[in-house]
Amino acid sequence: MGRFRRALFGAAFLALSFAALPDLAAAQEWSSSRPDGHAPLGVMGDHTHEKGEVMLSYRFMPMRMEGNLVGADHVEAADVLRAFPVTPLKMPMSMHMFGVMVAPADRLTLVGMVPVLDGSMDHVTRTGARFTTGVAGLGDVKVTGLVSLFNADRRAMHMNLGVSLPTGALDKTDVTPASAPGAAVLPYPMQPGSGTVDLMPGATYLGQTSDWSWGVQGLATIRLGENERDYRLGHRGHGTGWIARRLSDWVSASARLNGSAWGDVHGADAALNPNMVPTADPDLRGGRRLDAGFGINFEVAHGTLAGQRLAFEFITPVWQDLDGPQLATDWALAVGWQYAFRAWGDNP
Repeated sequence: MGRFRRALFGAAFLALSFAALPDLAAAQEWSSSRPDGHAPLGVMGDHTHEKGEVMLSYRFMPMRMEGNLVGADHVEAADVLRAFPVTPLKMPMSMHMFGVMVAPADRLTLVGMVPVLDGSMDHVTRTGARFTTGVAGLGDVKVTGLVSLFNADRRAMHMNLGVSLPTGALDKTDVTPASAPGAAVLPYPMQPGSGTVDLMPGATYLGQTSDWSWGVQGLATIRLGENERDYRLGHRGHGTGWIARRLSDWVSASARLNGSAWGDVHGADAALNPNMVPTADPDLRGGRRLDAGFGINFEVAHGTLAGQRLAFEFITPVWQDLDGPQLATDWALAVGWQYAFRAWGDNP
């Protein structure tokens, strides 16, 4: 829990530091109705809505993991194979995220996120044989309440109070050389679900000037108990900060830093042999990472398509320190569509 606490304290310090910045704008409310009024696309739960507003969203988020790290050092596959009969080489993964935001009151916005995962992992054995395992399915559904604390002087802050529900599978299987012709349970990173109810507390702070916007967010994932396969994933914490420039009435560009830390698996799945492949070892799943993101947001402000947004963000690691050997993240991308509209009540 030491790294987890440090990540949370760091996120809180970052949020307080931004809150202490001098006021740079006229006294008016922070607004999401501008191209930089939404955070970069990889940030979830970044803004609230007024009573009666609804926002639908879809994100496509591919990523690629390749090469193994022990700590911050790259290790060759041959080195991993001295300790394990099998090593992973790369893991392309994509997520389709369907979302809805509904504001039943001015100070409360409810958020639902439904992920669908599709991925594969390439391996090599000591004998030189190569094989690939794959997985697809529903991930863990997340429900969050965003509670507005204040919105004045072009600053806003809200609490993120979320829960992750164990809707993703824990027992996905595929054929491996050791299991053929039958199928074997896949290791921890290939399972779509956590199997536990997870609390997701956090806070988000936002600010704007006439042409600039910025924000910071700190979030945690706290796993409750063990799942039906006698383990739980490690707790997770992350803090992110971003700045965006409004380039016109319909487009903005952003830059972001995101720091995250997560723990090893506690307990173990009895169906997995931790001596066979690093991904099956519960003590080799934790890590820390600092990412840089670069994004662009487009907003349609007028006409029949008003309220429609398109957004992109490319994310690349700046630094990684993994309890390995463990696959390193190579890059990630978020491409998405958002549509906000007033479902009831009077138009402003």
